[in-house]
Amino acid sequence: MLRRCAPGSPGPRPMVRALPPSASALRQRLRQCAERIPEAEAVLDLLEKCPEHQKKGGFPVIVFEGLDATGKTTVTQAVKDTLNGVLLRSPPACISQWRTIFDDEPTPIKRAFYAAGNYILASEIAKASTQAPVIIDRYWHSTAAYTIATETSGEVQDLPPAQDEVYQWPEDLLKPDLVLLLTVDPDERVRRLQHRGLQKTKEEAELEANNLFRQRVEESYRRMVNPACQEVDASPSKEEVLKTVLQLIKKH
Repeated sequence: MLRRCAPGSPGPRPMVRALPPSASALRQRLRQCAERIPEAEAVLDLLEKCPEHQKKGGFPVIVFEGLDATGKTTVTQAVKDTLNGVLLRSPPACISQWRTIFDDEPTPIKRAFYAAGNYILASEIAKASTQAPVIIDRYWHSTAAYTIATETSGEVQDLPPAQDEVYQWPEDLLKPDLVLLLTVDPDERVRRLQHRGLQKTKEEAELEANNLFRQRVEESYRRMVNPACQEVDASPSKEEVLKTVLQLIKKH
């Protein structure tokens, strides 16, 4: 179970060790493993080129979150086409080829890779949002939700309390205007995965095998703040889901 320090007590919290809270903390983590993992040096080089405190342009930035097979790929593409926008994904293409390498590393290094991807992606968002609406398939909330669920054992009530700082958006990371969390019934999600016939990631296998882990991930998403996730039932037809999503975007 996750252990947390009392206010004012010394030493880093386990969650902070697993999820670096800032770009500077990420750089430090990547430097520590760069000699052993050459790809970490490459990620660090890309991270160093990103200006600090990215600012978005005048067009909206909309993030879609959710477990695999909740419809993110279909919905993000449809929204991108409807709004004549730009579609980006996390981790960004420039580092995604190294996912399998970092997925086999201990959790702190693995999460540093995904967190670094968010800061590199922020640089792309800042540029793209000066020209068109930006649609993003996963961003910081995914990194945080999976870290929190992994670092916490047991049931949902064993998660850090709802007001805990681990649910807060990093102060030095570009914020989106809207975050939509797509959800479907667990049985329907598994049916969709089986229909797709794709190779499972380690985390997807864990989600399927461990119902408590899935519940912790979903609840962690719901506890995110500043910005919070707006939940969207993605069980209906893709036309209905798109209609709901576009209404939320327009309302926002």
